[in-house]
This record gives sequence, C-alpha cells and structure tokens, in this order.
Amino acid sequence: MTMPRDDAAAPSAGGARRRLSLVAAIVALTVALDQITKAMAQAWLPPHTLQLLGDTVRLALSENVGAFLSLGASLSPALRFWIFTVASGGMLLIVALYLVSSDELPPDVVVALSFVVGGGVGNLIDRITREGRVVDFLNFGIGNLRTGILNVADIFITFGALYVMWAALRSGRDDE
Repeated sequence: MTMPRDDAAAPSAGGARRRLSLVAAIVALTVALDQITKAMAQAWLPPHTLQLLGDTVRLALSENVGAFLSLGASLSPALRFWIFTVASGGMLLIVALYLVSSDELPPDVVVALSFVVGGGVGNLIDRITREGRVVDFLNFGIGNLRTGILNVADIFITFGALYVMWAALRSGRDDE
C-alpha cells in the first residue's frame, strides 16, 4: 500500500541543488582563504614576531603537530595521524554528507556548518601535505590575555561551531 505524498512538504530537487551549491561555494572559499593566507605567511613573514594594531594582533609563523592549542602534540606520530588526519577527515565527511542530505537544517546553520567543514578541510590539507603539521601564524589578544597561535581555518571552525551552538540554544528556547 502506498501512502499519499504531501508534495508541498517534500523537498524540491532545485532546493537540494541550491543547498549543495551553497555548501560547495562556502567550503571552497573557506579552503581557498585558508590556504592562500598560509602561503602568504610562509612566503612573507620574517623569522620574528610582528606586532600590529598596538600588539592586538601578532603574526608569527609556526607549525603545529597537535590540534587547537597544540593539544595532542606529545602523542606519537602514528596516533596523531589516526586522530588528526583519519578520524578528523572521517568526521568532516560525515558532517558534509549531513549538510547536503538534510532538508531540515535552517540556511544559517548550513552556512555555519559549511564554515566548520571548510576550515577542517583547510587544516586537513596541511596535515596531508606537510607530514602531519598545520601552518599557524595569527595570535590575538591584549597584554597577557591572548589566544594561541592559529590560522584562518581555525577562525572559520570556531565561529561556525559557536554559531551552531548558539542556534541550537536559540531553537531550544523557541520550542518551550
């Protein structure tokens, strides 16, 4: 027995194509910005730290074998490979597939998750092409209150993840 289908509620093929195009464009732009800024940092940054905007921004070239704030840097190279390359690549694939297959995600969350995937892919490219290392070169802060050294991909990942969490909290309040 076939159930009647409510075509008004069914996602359109055009909507799915638009979402796929949006995700692909954001991921490509994010990866491009990340890789271009890393190449510029490697080509132009001097061996010492540059201080900009009253020391609010510091530019210092660094290679990180760990994750955010060098977490996991002391793990064995083999374990770092499995965690930071294979497992993170698998998670990025899962999130990307969810992004393009889920019809229920609001457009703002699609954009935010696309930033997370794009940033993750940018760092994954580094890990694959630089023997497990990621190029970092940005540091923000005031006085002794500073971020770790990071890159453009990390900024996209952080803001995308924070936005998704904020959207989930906002959605939870709307349901009450």
